[in-house]
Amino acid sequence: MAPPSDEEKVAELWDRNAALWTRQVRAGQDVFRDVFHIPMFLDFLPDLSGLDVLDAGCGEGRNTRLFARRGARMTAVDISPRLLQAAQDEENREPLGIRYSLSSFTNLSGVADASFDAVVSTMALMDGPDFAQAAREFHRVLRKGGGLYFSVTHPCFAPRGSGWLRDESGAETARIVSNYWDDQPYVEQWAFGVGTDRPDFTILYFPYRLEDYINTLCDAGFRISRIKEPRPTEAMVAQHARIAPFRRHVPLYLYIAATK
Repeated sequence: MAPPSDEEKVAELWDRNAALWTRQVRAGQDVFRDVFHIPMFLDFLPDLSGLDVLDAGCGEGRNTRLFARRGARMTAVDISPRLLQAAQDEENREPLGIRYSLSSFTNLSGVADASFDAVVSTMALMDGPDFAQAAREFHRVLRKGGGLYFSVTHPCFAPRGSGWLRDESGAETARIVSNYWDDQPYVEQWAFGVGTDRPDFTILYFPYRLEDYINTLCDAGFRISRIKEPRPTEAMVAQHARIAPFRRHVPLYLYIAATK
């Protein structure tokens, strides 16, 4: 029997995570997402109303539904059957006209060329094993002039083994970065919660460097139109103190916009 592919491993791990992930995300446990990332990513996006939009790596569909409520005609794909079923269940409960499909974003063979005005992806592409193939597929399914908009963990400040240098009081004073050149996939365990040593989720990451994102998009035929390293506002920090180090020291996320 052939060994499982990286994508099969990704799907297997996300299926294991799916039930707890869905409950916690929908209960507002992902504070960084709700307080920091999504408000800033929505501000980064253009007006999607009336556009045909593909959500690549949609997970349990919460972000897809946000885009649909902003007027986009949404199609969404994910590699995890259980996450996709959770998304479809919510669509059945409250229809927004979203079409979900079980698919890797590296293989959109069921999608015709030039089908979409925009492709969006939130915090998914660093979890896939072939960003170059994903970029080519996004370019293929976009119409001329269409835009690709995505967010990932910042490759310069969140590689494997990175963490905080702290003073005697426990306050963060600097970011420690290591393994930036390491391109080997690795498994990480973590949780949304504070003050617990028990990880809730196991995820397979595929390290990409800043040059990988930029050069790969150019090689696929995209023109980089904008990048953003979002800095949380003082109001966001006041709402949740865990966000503060990413205002004082380094960015946690990288947003990229590119045009076909």
